[in-house]
Amino acid sequence: MVERYPERVTSFVAGRAWADRGSELPIVDPSTGERIGTLVEAGAEDVDAAVRAARSAFENSGWARMDTGKRQETLLAAHDAILAHADELAELECAALGVPLRELRERHMRRAAYNFRFFAEFIGQMRGEVYDQTEGYRSIVVREPVGVAALIAPWNAPVALASMKVAAALAFGNTCVLKPSEQTPLALRRFVEILHEAGVPDGVVNLVNGRGPVTGAALVAHPGVDLISFTGGTETGRAIMEAAGRRLVPCTMELGGKSANIVFASADRERALDAALASIYSNNGQQCLAGSRILVEREIAERFIADFVDRARRIRIGDPRDETTELGPLASAGHRERVLGFARDAAADGLTLLTGGDAPRGLPDRLSGGFYVEPIAALAADNAVRACQQEIFGPFATFQIFDGYDDAIRRANDTEFGLVSYVWSDHLPTVERAVRDLRSGVVWVNTTMTRELRAPFGGYANSGVGREGGEACMQFYTEQKTVTIPSRPIAVRRFGAG
Repeated sequence: MVERYPERVTSFVAGRAWADRGSELPIVDPSTGERIGTLVEAGAEDVDAAVRAARSAFENSGWARMDTGKRQETLLAAHDAILAHADELAELECAALGVPLRELRERHMRRAAYNFRFFAEFIGQMRGEVYDQTEGYRSIVVREPVGVAALIAPWNAPVALASMKVAAALAFGNTCVLKPSEQTPLALRRFVEILHEAGVPDGVVNLVNGRGPVTGAALVAHPGVDLISFTGGTETGRAIMEAAGRRLVPCTMELGGKSANIVFASADRERALDAALASIYSNNGQQCLAGSRILVEREIAERFIADFVDRARRIRIGDPRDETTELGPLASAGHRERVLGFARDAAADGLTLLTGGDAPRGLPDRLSGGFYVEPIAALAADNAVRACQQEIFGPFATFQIFDGYDDAIRRANDTEFGLVSYVWSDHLPTVERAVRDLRSGVVWVNTTMTRELRAPFGGYANSGVGREGGEACMQFYTEQKTVTIPSRPIAVRRFGAG
């Protein structure tokens, strides 16, 4: 149980709290709108210290060349430590993010712990390559850690998503500098401390806090950074890749989404209904893989949409610390205003508002300053409307009614994004065609939000560059080195010997 939140949150460099020298930023509890702490921003000098600490640890701590078994022990100790502190981490996350505490404790923190266990197990199964097809030679391919990784985490699931990056970077022998969002620094600051308590050497994981244009820009531009992994908005991703490109720094980008959730008449409708609600309203609607465009075949559309709206109106909104809450506040006042702006402009944008679009009524006085919205659902005239093209990143579902397979796929692929797609049908030929025709990095068939860490995760088009997952992370966080050895002494042409 967290009895008191930290009054001042600073960076964590070389195994200790760092006295940042930048601006002071408010940390706000979105459930009440009250300031609960102060974030001290890391400036360029602070970022430089963090990168230097990571470089020193990479070169001198032994982490990069550590025996695989010993590195596995540290990763598994981190797994156990995260589970042991899951309640504490969930409370800290809830305080700055507003996602229901139950969801954070039971899903996000368990996922964070599993990330470390997964990569501990993965590196125990890695193998090299040997080529002996060229007579008289044997070539051996080995993998080595790249160096210092800049890991930039989003505000919507800080610990769950940052831990994937940290666990992968460490598993393959890299060191890192982690930058959380300035909106949600509490849990990740404690997370890094817990990793050190679990045995991660000083300097292997460093953390710098601050805004993207200040702290993030200094980190991305630092000449000591060897690779960058970012999860967040598409425009920010473009700016990071542009800066990284000047130094030819490799990047992975997990960016925005506007995912189609296609419900065919051949679907199990009750299961599809449950999943449609979960895929847009879980995590307070703030997730890049949300099924925000729900496409329903005409012959079942009227009943399906009516049932969805009825259920949406009965979602329990309130204090995220209450075990019965299903939808908490949005992460900030500015983000709430943006989401509600789409609802206010619904009619002008070609939408028919079906439910929601305002702040909920009847909340206790202590929550009156919180950033709550009702679950929103709207019927779109066509896929070209603004709400079907732009990522709203909130509890806002748009419905479209389609006529036949070709119409569904056309609408689904009519987007600048391509992160995930959902397909609901018990007709195997329909499923097989859809899996082939949908333009997205992940297709979920008759399921919702199931992450297989062994498989690559990432998007097409403006949803990102590169992938995360076991093999994909190995490719990103390691360099390949080819060593060629002759099987016997070779004859070499003797230049200048006469």
